[in-house]
Amino acid sequence: MRGITKSFPGVTALSEVDLTVRPGEIHAVCGENGAGKSTLMKVLSGVHPHGSYEGEILFEGEPVTFRDIRASERAGIVIIHQELALVPFLSIAENIFLGNERTSGRYRVDWNATLRSAGELLERVGLREKPQTPVADIGVGKQQLVEIAKALSKEVKLLILDEPTAALNDEDSAQLLGLIMELRDQGVACIVISHKLGEIRRVADTVTVLRDGRSVETLTVRHSAEAEPELSEERIIKAMVGRDLEHRFPERTTYEGAHETALEVNGWTVRHPVDHQRKVVDDVSLTVRRGEIVGIAGLMGAGRTELAMSLFGRSYGRYEAGTARVNGREAPLKTVPDAISAGLAYVTEDRKQYGLNLIDTINRNVSLASLSGMTRRGVVDEHHERSVAEKYRTSMNIKAPSVEEQVVRLSGGNQQKVVLSKWIHADPDVLILDEPTRGIDVGAKFEIYTVIDQLAAQGKAVLFISSELPELLGMCDRIYTMAESRLTGEVARADATQEVLMRQMTMTRS
Repeated sequence: MRGITKSFPGVTALSEVDLTVRPGEIHAVCGENGAGKSTLMKVLSGVHPHGSYEGEILFEGEPVTFRDIRASERAGIVIIHQELALVPFLSIAENIFLGNERTSGRYRVDWNATLRSAGELLERVGLREKPQTPVADIGVGKQQLVEIAKALSKEVKLLILDEPTAALNDEDSAQLLGLIMELRDQGVACIVISHKLGEIRRVADTVTVLRDGRSVETLTVRHSAEAEPELSEERIIKAMVGRDLEHRFPERTTYEGAHETALEVNGWTVRHPVDHQRKVVDDVSLTVRRGEIVGIAGLMGAGRTELAMSLFGRSYGRYEAGTARVNGREAPLKTVPDAISAGLAYVTEDRKQYGLNLIDTINRNVSLASLSGMTRRGVVDEHHERSVAEKYRTSMNIKAPSVEEQVVRLSGGNQQKVVLSKWIHADPDVLILDEPTRGIDVGAKFEIYTVIDQLAAQGKAVLFISSELPELLGMCDRIYTMAESRLTGEVARADATQEVLMRQMTMTRS
């Protein structure tokens, strides 16, 4: 890719970007949110068609002009987006060959050939599932493998993966990264976009760093005389943000009234919304004091999100027992409005589905949780709404041309800042954060950590759920651990290590 420039109304997303990928290598593309990584890959894969950008693309030595994504797939370039494009109620085999069906005759699907070919592809990616299994019945990690099998069915030569491990646990991530390295050994070139710098150091042969829509540096990791002797995370971070990050986390500021309990939960028990025999939260009791950041650590399926959503107005599951007190008063928390009125806010782990109205503007999203304070005689004061959103656009450093910008056009980090702005303006007493930095680069993470620390310094109580143990260790005053829907321990900041947390996160019932 040579001199790629791509503009949208009011913003230049890419400016004179160059990218060279060799056959049979894993090439990582890094950069802060909004640096242009996904836009560059959409140009390469035909999502942004030829004519909508400047510059040229050469593939296997020949200039190419892709009008759409099917044209790039015919050439052997396949992209797997962060939001998987699978149909949940179709089988694995049907998803693999959707739009690329195995046929006998003009209009007839050859199901024997479909199932046979699907089985061969599943074996190649190491997925032990029957081709007839509905995609809805397998986990996200296995769905990623189905997407790769789908790409292999199109005789892929260059595979693009956008944040492939963002939603995976450690075991599924390791399996997927192992498969990517196997594909490299088979001669398939792979471009991997990821914010997980440890994974990049582990699998990438070359790293290209984008900053503010420009390609600023390409680092050779291995297999070359020019390779870096040891590419550290700090080296990549410096290239991404243009400066050294001396501290990954802000200095904690202690709130003077930290002894006052803001949230007290006792005996909280919730059953699965469909399988009522199964408890997803089992007799959980915890406290969070004002000015305190309290973490919840646990492996995937431990019940952390189920606990958070059930506390926030019983948004998930079937409530069975337990009480919650906010600022010393019992709160019913039967509905989301009840939870908001009691002083709770919930930043969901799935901002696209539950946290934002993607087709609406920044100012409309910021005001959603506090409309009553922006109305006059039942009508929203749009001038006040815009001024509030503009205040947060500035204070939260939301990168957008104006508050009238659609949220869907923002990068993941900026979308997360909009979600946080919405709940900060609602002025809650207790802020529940569920994976607040998932899929966000290190620069944006530090900004969000700083906001969280400032909220705690103002006396807000913060319940912080994260799958990244260094994040919990760097941000939290205390950490609870969960396993199999129950709390298994509580660790003070001074005593917390990754080993201690992992031991308690893997405790099983006797």
